[in-house]
Amino acid sequence: MNPITPTPLPTDNQLLRERLFAGDVLLAEKNATASGLVSEVRSAITDEFGFSDIRHAHLHLSDEDFFEKMGKLRRLFYLDPHFNNQLRSLLASHGFDPMRCAFDPLRIRVILPGGHRNPKAAPVYYPHRDTWYAHPQCLIVGWMPLHDLTPPETFHFYPDYFDREVANDSEIFDYANWIKDGPALKIGWQKSDSGETGGYPRGLNESQPENRVGFSAAVGETLLFAGSQLHQTREQDLGTIRFSLDYRVVDLDDVAAHRGAPNVDNRSRGNILADYIHPAA
Repeated sequence: MNPITPTPLPTDNQLLRERLFAGDVLLAEKNATASGLVSEVRSAITDEFGFSDIRHAHLHLSDEDFFEKMGKLRRLFYLDPHFNNQLRSLLASHGFDPMRCAFDPLRIRVILPGGHRNPKAAPVYYPHRDTWYAHPQCLIVGWMPLHDLTPPETFHFYPDYFDREVANDSEIFDYANWIKDGPALKIGWQKSDSGETGGYPRGLNESQPENRVGFSAAVGETLLFAGSQLHQTREQDLGTIRFSLDYRVVDLDDVAAHRGAPNVDNRSRGNILADYIHPAA
């Protein structure tokens, strides 16, 4: 795996995708589109919370109020057509053709200090591949911080397992079952017990691999990686909340040509692609 530092992306988007499918993780340099989206999302969070100190929201709100407000924000960013259009603009700014791409919309992620001690949040910290959630092998993940973050506040990759099987329980994931009761699990954390009842796949290695690659990231930068990268959110007790955005995208030419990263251990069932946002006809 290449060092994860800000870098200009290849101007040829097919080359970019090929590098990601081969195991590179790329941290795109800041651009105006990404910075503008982050600013808009932060403003929406501030408006919903009623104060600007969002990284210490856990000190100002009860657990119930925080969960309710974040539920509203998750629905807003995931479902609102305005934010779908903002994501199209972001993809274009990184060289993707929105008319050839289908995407799973923006998701707001929240990592609370000490959250790893909450059993309801356990799946947040599972080592996993995003493809274990019935995504195509040509899946590309974009991740953006809402504030400058150091390595202990982000997550790490296990590059030795990019093209090597890891023990896992991905067979527990069936997309049809995942959405049978509505979109709550799809949007993410709409029910307080989702982490205990949702059925989230995870790597099952008893001892974690020694080779871990972490990174720092600044506001306006976007991390891009193949959905089959094995990765894991880091536990933190730094006293501040980590807010980030992520999305999932596939180039439909890659889907048709069966291009993508290696599939070494994905046993999830179903196909979420039908529920992606597709280009307008």
